[in-house]
Amino acid sequence: MKTARERFKKFIEDFYLVLVLIFLYAPILVMMVLSFNSSKSRSQWGGFTLKWYTQMFESATIMDALYNTLLIAFLSALIATILGTAAAIGLSAMKKLPRTICMGLNNIPMLNSDIVTGISLMLMFIAFGISLGFKTILFAHITFNVPYVMLSVMPKLKQTSRSTYEAAMDLGAGPLKAFFKVVFPDIMPGVLSGFLMAFTMSLDDFIITHFTRGAGINTLSTLIYSEVRRGIKPSMYALSTVIFVTILALLLITNFAPAKPQTKAGAGNFGPNTVPDKGKKPLWNGKTAIVLASFLIVGSVCYTSYLHFASSHSNELYVYNWGEYIDESVIDEFEAETGIHVTYDLFETNEEMYPVIEAGAVSYDAVCPSDYMIQKMVENGLLAEINFENVPNIANIDPVYLEKSKAFDPENRYSVPYTWGTVGIIYNVQKLEELGVPAPTKWSDLWDERLKGEILMQDSVRDAFMVALKELGYSMNTTDVGELEEAKKLLLAQKPLVQAYVVDQVRDKMLNGEAAVGVIYSGELLYLQEEAETLDLDYDLEYVLPKEGTNLWIDSWVIPDNAKNKENAEKWINFLCRPDIAVKNFEYITYATPNKAAFEILDPEYQENKSVFPDTDELENSEVYSYLGTEADDLYNALWKEVKSQ
Repeated sequence: MKTARERFKKFIEDFYLVLVLIFLYAPILVMMVLSFNSSKSRSQWGGFTLKWYTQMFESATIMDALYNTLLIAFLSALIATILGTAAAIGLSAMKKLPRTICMGLNNIPMLNSDIVTGISLMLMFIAFGISLGFKTILFAHITFNVPYVMLSVMPKLKQTSRSTYEAAMDLGAGPLKAFFKVVFPDIMPGVLSGFLMAFTMSLDDFIITHFTRGAGINTLSTLIYSEVRRGIKPSMYALSTVIFVTILALLLITNFAPAKPQTKAGAGNFGPNTVPDKGKKPLWNGKTAIVLASFLIVGSVCYTSYLHFASSHSNELYVYNWGEYIDESVIDEFEAETGIHVTYDLFETNEEMYPVIEAGAVSYDAVCPSDYMIQKMVENGLLAEINFENVPNIANIDPVYLEKSKAFDPENRYSVPYTWGTVGIIYNVQKLEELGVPAPTKWSDLWDERLKGEILMQDSVRDAFMVALKELGYSMNTTDVGELEEAKKLLLAQKPLVQAYVVDQVRDKMLNGEAAVGVIYSGELLYLQEEAETLDLDYDLEYVLPKEGTNLWIDSWVIPDNAKNKENAEKWINFLCRPDIAVKNFEYITYATPNKAAFEILDPEYQENKSVFPDTDELENSEVYSYLGTEADDLYNALWKEVKSQ
C-alpha cells in the first residue's frame, strides 16, 4: 500500500505532466476545432463543416506549396544523407585531434541562429549573381541538414567492428563491396535516422527558407506565414491540422516500432555486433516502420509532383502585391482569358517590398507600391517605363488621380493608379460607451489614458509618424530633426496605451472586439461592417477622418526594371483597368477605385459612402506621401526602431 505522501507525490507528478501537455497541445486542439467551424470568427461557433478542407485541396497555391515542401525536403534530405554519411566515414578515419576539430566545426551550424544562416546564405547568393528560387532553397536546406546527418551516423560508426570489415577484405572483397556488405548494414539505422531527421527539419523550416526563396516559390511554412498576414483564413487552420496529423503519424510509425534485439556485444574499433533473435519475426518491426514511412514520403512526393507538372505553365507572370488586395477570381479570369499563369506573392509594408526589388535576386513583373515608394524606386532606377500602347484601358482612370500621381511620378511614365484612400480611426461604438470615452474626432484622442490596452496602431514607420506629426500640427513629409524627435517622444508616450502594432490584423481584432479603436485604411470599413452584419455582432464599427488631416494615399501598378515578362505585366495592368474588373476588385477589397468608368457603374450606396469616397473639403489638410531621400529614410527608421524597442 502506498502512503499518503507517495500518493500526493504521484498526484503532483501527474498534475504537472497534464499541465505541461495542456500548454503544449491546447493551442493545437483549438486550431483543429476551428478548422471545422463554418464561421470565420475565432470566437463564435457557426456549426460543423468540412468546406475549409475542401478549399484547401482545391487551392492550386496550397498544392504547389505542398509540392515544393515535399520535394525540397526529400531531395535535401537525400543529398544531405549521402554527403553527411560520406563525411562521417572520412572523419572516422582521422586522428583524434583533427577529428575533434572537424566535429566542432560541424556543430557550429546547428548552434548558429537560423536567421544568421538565412541572411548569410541570401547575401552569398546575391553576391554571386544567383537568382533566388527553388535551387537556392534546396542548397540552403542541404547546408543545414548535413551536420544533423553526420551527428546521427558518427555514433553508429563508432559502434561498428572494424575487424569484420578487415576480415571481408582478407576474404577477397574489394573496399566498396566490403563497405556495403559489412559496414553499411551496421550504420544503416544511423543513416536512416539522419535522413528522417533531415526530412523533418526541412519540412519544418521557415526562417532560412524565407530568406532564400524567390518569386513564386512557397513552402507550406512561408505560405502559412504570408496568408496569416493577409488575415487568418480557416483554410490555414485546415492546412496546419493536416500538417500536424501527418507529422504525428510519421513520428508514431518511426518511434513506436520495436527496436532490433541485441543479445551479444562484440569488440573492435567500431563497437558491438548484434546477434539476431532466432525466434518468430514480429509483423511490426523497425524495418516495417521505415518502409512504411519511406512509402508515405516517396508517395507524397510523387503525387504532388504529378499535380504540379499537370498544372505547370510556360507563359508566366510574377505579381507582388499587398495582402487581401485583389479578388482571387480576377486572377482566375485573367489566366483564362490570356493563358498567362499568375504567380502571386505578398508583402506587408512598402519597406518590406523595397529591398526585395532593390536586391534584384528576385524578379517580379508587376508590383503595387504606394506613392512615396514609387518615387523612391523611380529615383533609384528600379522601374521600367510602361508602354501605354499596351495599356489602352488607362483611358478609364480619372484624370484627377493621374494628376495627383504626378507628386511621385511627375510624367506618369512609370505607374498606373490602382486604388486610393485615406488613413483614419475605426472605433467600436459600444466599447467606447462602456469605457466612458466619446467617439474620436482627432488624432489626439489616441492619447486618451482611458484607452489603455485598447488602441491598435499601424506597424508602418510612415503611417505611425504621420499620426504623431499631424497631431503636432506638422507636415507628414517633414525632414526637420526637431519635429521628428517631438513625434518620437509623442509615440513613446502613447506606447503604454497601445495594445499592438499591426497591419492587416487590425480587421480581425476589431471584428473580434479585441480593441476599442484602431488606425486603419478607409477601404477596410465596408468589409468590417459587412462581416459584422453577417456575424450578427452586438456592436457597431464606425470610421472617422481626424480633423488635423491625414494621408491621402495612392497605390499604383509598376513594372520593375528587371522584369522578365514586361508585356505580360502590361496585359495585367490593362486587364485591371477594365471597368468590370475594377468594380469586382472594389467590391472585394472595398478600397476606393480611381477608375472613373467603374465608379459610374457602382451601386449608389457605395458612391454615396463618405468613408470610402469623402468630400473634397474633408481632405483639405491631407497630404500625399513624398519620398524624402536616403538620409531622411534612415532617420525615420532609426527613430521608429527606438519607438518599437522601448
